[in-house]
Amino acid sequence: MDISARTLKDAGAARTACAIAPVYPRKQLSGAAKQLDKRYRGIVSAAIAAGDIGGNAGDTLLLHTGDSKGVQRILLVGAGTRSKLDTAAIRKVIAAVVKGLRSCKAKDAILHAEELACDAVPMGALLEQLARTAEAASYQYTETLSKPRPGLATARLLVNCGEATKTAAANRALKLGKQIGEGINVARELGNLPGNICTPSYLANEARKLAKANSKLTTRILEEKQMRELGMGSFLSVSAGSEQPAKLIVMQYKGAAASKKPYVLVGKGITFDSGGISLKPGAKMDEMKFDMCGAASVFGTMNAVLAMNLPINVVALVAASENLPSGKATKPGDVVTSMSGQTIEILNTDAEGRLVLCDTLTYAERFKPQAVIDIATLTGACVVALGSHAHGMYANDDKLAEQLTAAGDSSHDRPWRMPLWDDYQKQIDSPFADIQNIGGPGGGSITAACFLARFTKKYKWAHLDIAGTAWDSAPKGATGRPVGMLSHYLLDRAGVKLG
Repeated sequence: MDISARTLKDAGAARTACAIAPVYPRKQLSGAAKQLDKRYRGIVSAAIAAGDIGGNAGDTLLLHTGDSKGVQRILLVGAGTRSKLDTAAIRKVIAAVVKGLRSCKAKDAILHAEELACDAVPMGALLEQLARTAEAASYQYTETLSKPRPGLATARLLVNCGEATKTAAANRALKLGKQIGEGINVARELGNLPGNICTPSYLANEARKLAKANSKLTTRILEEKQMRELGMGSFLSVSAGSEQPAKLIVMQYKGAAASKKPYVLVGKGITFDSGGISLKPGAKMDEMKFDMCGAASVFGTMNAVLAMNLPINVVALVAASENLPSGKATKPGDVVTSMSGQTIEILNTDAEGRLVLCDTLTYAERFKPQAVIDIATLTGACVVALGSHAHGMYANDDKLAEQLTAAGDSSHDRPWRMPLWDDYQKQIDSPFADIQNIGGPGGGSITAACFLARFTKKYKWAHLDIAGTAWDSAPKGATGRPVGMLSHYLLDRAGVKLG
């Protein structure tokens, strides 16, 4: 979708397939709604008087004007009480706008957004969120469909941001939102691909393509032979049962001087997780193609970083493997040696994400990072704790946790900080190795993070458990989270403002 900003003085004088205007409770009209009402002989006030729309946030009503040469349709969108506009109300308005465009099939539209900005959501943030949501709404999965379903018909959206906002600043915010939305869609596409297509080798090829198209990005793929030479026995224990070779994908974005330390993103890329010898139940096992959504979010964020041309250095590490049972697969009770030298007793082969991540996190040390953030669909326990709304966040540095929380608030792609106390560490002590890969039934998400913490003592680190947020089961599909939060975090580090 093409999206841009303009300043329009009269909503009724514009030519468009659909004019979108806010309305408020108690029959209050926005300025744009009043102009449209005047131009079309009271069509808006009549609909409100009839009770067809109340003005609560997210309410919609589509009106047809019969004017093929002017405004063909008017989409009224409830914004709630104007004095109480906040982030929640704005998100409902944006979602309603996108849903309305999906249903009305208008080829182009004008959104009169000048009255939607508020103290909680200034115009720059509003426009970024609008463009991000609209771009994400344009995503349509088609790869393995013989007859793709129809997508969003609206090809062009013009945003009237009012005279108080400079058009250039508005377009910058829209552009950033669109670029982040495109990154979200990259993550969704990779997550939605079936496991027989999206293998570790497929992800490696996607990384090579990305580097080939961008001079600021270089890609290196570590094969199993190189991983073995580095001592990554933990990582390789996961791929042992699969015929698909594991890959450690290294993408380096150089947007600043080489002397500037990079931010490192680490993604869990288990392209299919059967549980290995600790086999999962058959019900919903198909959804384990989504176990690489941490890696997908890293790819999506890197796409956004490249598009935004951020003046920082970023390294993306993707730990890609399958987890399958076979005669060569790792067995419960086996002991392996990690790249760090720490030995690990594997009590459950379905706790494999932490096994590929720990070696990748050790590998991250060589980049002398400013901060490392790993993203992983790590534990069902996190779903029990937080459901599908918040990412579980663990950090060994308070400032990093605060920065990620702020990025989550500004993007409304929010984490919730969980405890990383030493009290939990004793649950993963092993009598036969330095550490065991599960910590018992209590605090499963916490003990998984405690496991990773043993490999991240040399830098500032945060772990995002996205098991509850990376995909939806009904309707089934990847969400692209937390690309929004990660992109805002890197925007903040680069000093880029939305306004």
